[in-house]
Amino acid sequence: MDLKDLIQLGDWKGEKHVPAIEIKGKAKKGEKIMIEVSVGKEIPHPNTTEHHISWIEVYFLPEGEKFPYLVGRYEFAAHGASTQGPDTSTIYSEPYLVSSIKTEKSGTIYALSFCNIHGLWSNSLELKLE
Repeated sequence: MDLKDLIQLGDWKGEKHVPAIEIKGKAKKGEKIMIEVSVGKEIPHPNTTEHHISWIEVYFLPEGEKFPYLVGRYEFAAHGASTQGPDTSTIYSEPYLVSSIKTEKSGTIYALSFCNIHGLWSNSLELKLE
């Protein structure tokens, strides 16, 4: 089995594990492009010690290129655990991030998220520059 066979897809509006990707504002050539990615945008994902999103990776594949670039890996490490046990802390990371890139080309943004119980989930969004 290949890794690609383990990555699950879906619509983030109907599946709480799929990363939602949004571009904030206008995407212009050579200017800062703000990318927002979250898991649980429409249907909240649990965020407990036992069930949580561990990380999100964001990639960008420019048009005409063979391989994507890793924009960033974002780890969410606080899931309510403390020395007192599971869900005893008041600190919970939220699977939400804002990142930025500059590019001279349109392309595709990919996001990959990992749920500690339900595995890998992916989504993509076309980035069209003005």
